[in-house]
Amino acid sequence: MSKLPLLDGVLRYVDKNNKLFCMPGHKGGKGFLTTSIGRKFIKNMSKVDITEVNGLDNLHKPSGIIKDSLKALSNFYGSKKSYFLVNGSTSGNFIMIFSAFNEGDKVLVERNCHRSVFNAIIMRKLKPIYINSTIDKRLNAPAFIDLDDFSRKIDKNKDAKGIIVTYPNYYGLCSNLEYIIEKAKINKMKVLVDSAHGAHFEVHKDLPKSALQLGADMVVASSHKTLPSLTQTAYLHINNLEDIQSIDFYTSMFLSTSPSYILMCSMDYARFFLEKYGNEAYDKLLNMCRYYREMINTIDGISVLDRNYFIGSSNFFYDIDETRYIMNLDKGYSSYKLLNYLRENNIQAEMNDGSNVILIFSPFNYEDDFRVLYDVLKKCNLEKLKSKEFEILKPHIPNYKFLPFEVLNMGKKSINLEEALGKVSAENIVPYPPGIPILNMGEVIDIETINYIKYYVDNNAEILGLNDGKIKIVK
Repeated sequence: MSKLPLLDGVLRYVDKNNKLFCMPGHKGGKGFLTTSIGRKFIKNMSKVDITEVNGLDNLHKPSGIIKDSLKALSNFYGSKKSYFLVNGSTSGNFIMIFSAFNEGDKVLVERNCHRSVFNAIIMRKLKPIYINSTIDKRLNAPAFIDLDDFSRKIDKNKDAKGIIVTYPNYYGLCSNLEYIIEKAKINKMKVLVDSAHGAHFEVHKDLPKSALQLGADMVVASSHKTLPSLTQTAYLHINNLEDIQSIDFYTSMFLSTSPSYILMCSMDYARFFLEKYGNEAYDKLLNMCRYYREMINTIDGISVLDRNYFIGSSNFFYDIDETRYIMNLDKGYSSYKLLNYLRENNIQAEMNDGSNVILIFSPFNYEDDFRVLYDVLKKCNLEKLKSKEFEILKPHIPNYKFLPFEVLNMGKKSINLEEALGKVSAENIVPYPPGIPILNMGEVIDIETINYIKYYVDNNAEILGLNDGKIKIVK
């Protein structure tokens, strides 16, 4: 065993020199090498790792260079106030939820949210009312928020204090946030948006509208996902200053007391790059994405799903981020096998589910990257990708007996799934794919839920919360 297993392992990966179609957006440092200031930053990165010494500033009470950088960030994105997050979008979701709501508040929540949202709901002791997502048959994955279900839930729960949604989702698909915000304002509800994958939105006319410009009250955006910024960096944008004292307090609470200047400098740089070069850079990127999408779509068995497909397939389509590819395989082929094939050919994708491989591009994926991708896909032997067909089921939300936070301190025991009918789940049960909870803590296990779980087990889906066929229940 290596004396430096982690470092040696990462360096071995670096030596492979993969084509990077995944996070972070700087694509192996290329995002910093395009400008003189970026090159100077990279060259001096170890020296930039400093603390709050005289002549610099303090993220928890900015009065100098950090304050000026945050002002530039706010001006560029058009927020009332913006923050640097050195603990990722996860900390931003916690800050939003803790500052916007009080213990016991009822909130509407998209069922297809990041786990940090569910965790924050538990810690804040909220009462969640879940909103379903639609399942697209060809995508074989959650596509958009079901606006019919949303409308029913908001009409039945006018005492809810707010709404928490994701925009865009992991596939780059954007639900109709404009409609959701309009309904929320009529009912005087706050709208909190996890826009982790949308930090680049609106820098170009062919990118989706940003959640901030659509009128969301608070928005989290991961700069590291699509911009030239380091992993673990994100922005928090505020449209409504009503809760600003609470936001300031929870921002200080959920962020490290030793924030990295390297991370903060990379966030400053990402905003600078987007502001100075963003429109031109994304114009080139979008044109390359379109050109090679058409090329890949001539390959049998593989299709990159685009705007036209989703317009025709869903009543709830709003927009799509075309700087990522949803590489969809024909029925009977495995995206897991395609992902492995790409890895064998030194292509690193972002992720896959049962039917798709997702690639995330940034302006630092150059034409050579796209050309290699196309050539590798063209040489792929589809016969080696054959697999059993597996269809994602339409979501089913069970009734709840206890709120999630109430379950935390209750006695629990593990029983066989077949014995769980009528019991209360003590854990979240989440199959991957699609990543939407079948059960959340406190919900009653009904026969439909048991059948759902068995279906995913039979299809070899990875199921968080289910271990050796046993499920934890409340005693």
